[in-house]
Amino acid sequence: MAQIVLGIGSSHSPMLNTTADEWACFQQRDAQRMHHDKSGREVSYAELLTLAPPDLGQHLSAAVYADKHARAQRDLDRLAQAIAQARLDALIVVGDDQKELFQEDNLPSILIYRGASILNATTRDRIGPPWYQRAFSRYFDDGEGREYPVAAELAEHLTAGLIEREFDVATSKMAPQGTSEGHAFAFVHKRLLPPDAPVPIVPLCLNTYYPPNQPLPRRCHDLGRALREAVTSYSGPAQRIGILASGGLSHLTIDEQLDQEVIDALRRHDAQALRSLPACKLRAGSSEIRNWICVAGAVEHLQVDWLDYIAAYRTPAGTGTGLCFAIWSDGR
Repeated sequence: MAQIVLGIGSSHSPMLNTTADEWACFQQRDAQRMHHDKSGREVSYAELLTLAPPDLGQHLSAAVYADKHARAQRDLDRLAQAIAQARLDALIVVGDDQKELFQEDNLPSILIYRGASILNATTRDRIGPPWYQRAFSRYFDDGEGREYPVAAELAEHLTAGLIEREFDVATSKMAPQGTSEGHAFAFVHKRLLPPDAPVPIVPLCLNTYYPPNQPLPRRCHDLGRALREAVTSYSGPAQRIGILASGGLSHLTIDEQLDQEVIDALRRHDAQALRSLPACKLRAGSSEIRNWICVAGAVEHLQVDWLDYIAAYRTPAGTGTGLCFAIWSDGR
């Protein structure tokens, strides 16, 4: 009987692809874009500045950037080691697609990719200064890219199992021509899986970002529970299964209170707290908390072995990323 033996949560922010010195460069980009305040209301950067706590300056020195950046890189190394030591046959990756594979003509709420492999390649130019283009390019393989293995048989089994449990799941057997896997999945391949023998993944895309068909928090949790049930009925070659939440926590505006509520609920296996998170707060980058809610539903039989949270502020307006990294296991 197959079983989920490992849970992983990992932020995938471009801040993790830059140097510590480049964190200060985000201020110019953030000042030119719209944001959401902690209630989920859309605001300008100037308005966000008026709402920010006055003591954020203590988070914005080069020394603090260097310390937080180094800590985050150590955390990623720890996640990669946990995955390697778990001897997984397959890894379900729950991530969001930010109009990388899917566009306005078709934005599925829940999709499982079931092709034999998935391409990781730089397939489009990223607008921005050179330092940001370098950071974005680090999600992807150079040149024509690389095909990474997919646990296709497991993907089809999960699709059938979810449909039996009344989830109307979209599927894809191939990426649209000229596209690559999105950065939520590419980050896992490039940073967390061994390059010489990557674990076959099952990409599961949640539409966390784009109205009107974002799954509610309780639906995400139900999805995780249904995934666990479907895994236990799988009799194929992949028996040791991991599941990984890619993205989050709160960003572009950091909301430490929201992040702590999520973390406390994860530690306590407090399903009701996760299911009742207000969807209005899960906007923009913070919407990726849905991926963690889904994984939490799938790992209710496991314990949080380790978790680290870093409030990685990068501007006096309080923008940045609530970086979070977690491991669930059976304690053995």
